[in-house]
This record gives sequence, C-alpha cells and structure tokens, in this order.
Amino acid sequence: MLPSLLIIDDFLADPWAARRAALGLNYDPARQHGNFPGLNSSTPLDTAAIDAAVSRQLGLNLGPAPGTQHGHCRLTMKGAKGRSGVHIDPAAYSGILYLSRPEDCARPDAGGTDFFRHKRTGLEAVPQDPARIAASGYADINALVEDVVNKDTTSTARWERTLRVPARFNRLLLFSPWQFHNAAPGFGRTPEDARLVMLLFFGVVG
Repeated sequence: MLPSLLIIDDFLADPWAARRAALGLNYDPARQHGNFPGLNSSTPLDTAAIDAAVSRQLGLNLGPAPGTQHGHCRLTMKGAKGRSGVHIDPAAYSGILYLSRPEDCARPDAGGTDFFRHKRTGLEAVPQDPARIAASGYADINALVEDVVNKDTTSTARWERTLRVPARFNRLLLFSPWQFHNAAPGFGRTPEDARLVMLLFFGVVG
C-alpha cells in the first residue's frame, strides 16, 4: 500500500535549475480554466527523471495520470482566490514539489499544503472500501464525493485542518489524492517571491 503521506527533503540535485525553468514557463491568465487560486503554466516541465525517482522510492511504476496537469507549475501570489477549496485529485497518487526560494518559504505567511477532516462525517479522506462508504451513510463513492467534497469545498466552517505541511525549498510532498487537502494561502507580490510549485499527478503505468 502506498503511504498516505511522504515528505522527501532536498529531492532534486539541482533545484535552482528547476526553479529557473519553472519561472521561464508561460503563465497566461487567459488560459486559466481550473478552480485553483493562482496561475498554472501553459506547458509542463519534463518529469521523466522525477517519475523514475518516485517510482523507485515507492516500488511502483508511475507516470503522468491521463487528463491531469502533471509537471505543470503554479504561481500563487498573496490574495489569490480560487473557485474551489478543499478537494481531492483525479490521480492514483499526488505530489507537490516546492520551488519557492528558501527565504520566502521561511516567512510566517508562507503557504505549504493543508489537510482536513470533514466535521459532519468525521472523514479525512474518501474511503476506498464500499463497506466504509456505506458506514458513512452513502450509497456509493460518487454520492459521497458530491455531498462532502463538491458541496462543502469552500465552506471553511465545515472543515477542521488536521495538518499543515510547511513549504520548504526543494521539498517533495507525496500523498494519497483521496485525502481532503488544499493549498495553503499564496504569498509574495511577484513571480520571484510567490508560492511556486510543480504539480504532480501520478498514474500507475503497466
């Protein structure tokens, strides 16, 4: 079984090169169609080496999950708002590679990634076992996702934060996409000092 959460610090051998490459991508506001706060890059970075390293770490052959923005980067400045909040990911496994500068990650308002418990149901993730779904009061997984995630995504009073993984330069956070999570608030006023991450959405290959 894949770990529900795994943190690998000092992940890349040359994180500054990855940061420069991420900042060199195009972040066109007109091409933003997601529910997230901030700007996603129009194109991804090459993730072949990352995919291979994560596959070795987890003992599973992983690659880009179809239909996701695997390898795209995201800039989120202070005050950026999205149409959704707490959510799950359409992948077999998720990852966030933090590329903000060390001095920006050290600021009190530097946002990492938050994980939540849904107060009404007590759930911290979407159950994968039909018996647990039924015990939560739902006929199937789709009904649960609709009533818990989609309905309450932006209702902050209905969630309790259980964990914040702090942003740290060159930190890779890997986690189960079924856990209720959200990006912590963005920071900075320019691309240079903003929250900068690479998004990773893994699917099982073969």
